[in-house]
Amino acid sequence: MTNNFIPRMKKVYFEEAQKLLIDDFGYVNDLAVPKIQKISINMGLGEAVTNNKAMESSIIDITKISGQKPMITRAKKAISNFKIRQGNAIGLMVTLRGDRMWNFYDRLVNIALPRTRDFRGVSSNSFDGHGNYSLGIREHIIFPDIDIQHVDRVRGFQVNIITSAKTDEESKKLLELLNMPFDRKGS
Repeated sequence: MTNNFIPRMKKVYFEEAQKLLIDDFGYVNDLAVPKIQKISINMGLGEAVTNNKAMESSIIDITKISGQKPMITRAKKAISNFKIRQGNAIGLMVTLRGDRMWNFYDRLVNIALPRTRDFRGVSSNSFDGHGNYSLGIREHIIFPDIDIQHVDRVRGFQVNIITSAKTDEESKKLLELLNMPFDRKGS
């Protein structure tokens, strides 16, 4: 049984964005055109040291948001001021690639971000100098997959979009063509 479904944002990339990037930057080869390679989602859970239920509910929520079970990150060394011992579970991490990545990106830019309270766009200053973009989400409940009735606490997480772009300018243009809602004041 073959699955012929192609994610919507993947179609937008191959049918529209790729051609416009070639026109703007003069790439000689289709393979030289920047693309999104992976999306990494990270959630820090320092509270999990004292609250066992926090880790369980966060795993369920991140699984619903990303469509993939997260990996538990553990403390590399003990920090007595934060009551953390080496090996304590202190966070969650998911790396999305392929169709799951494209589906998550589509839901992020077209559904979740516009649902953010007082949303005026995401910062265009969050590039790392190598074409990658970082975005902080303050409330995980902006995703429609999360049932607010069953949330014990609203948590934030970090979304890192890793691209094959060499410069921030190329990466920003790529994300703009893929509907990333950048704010106008940072442009």
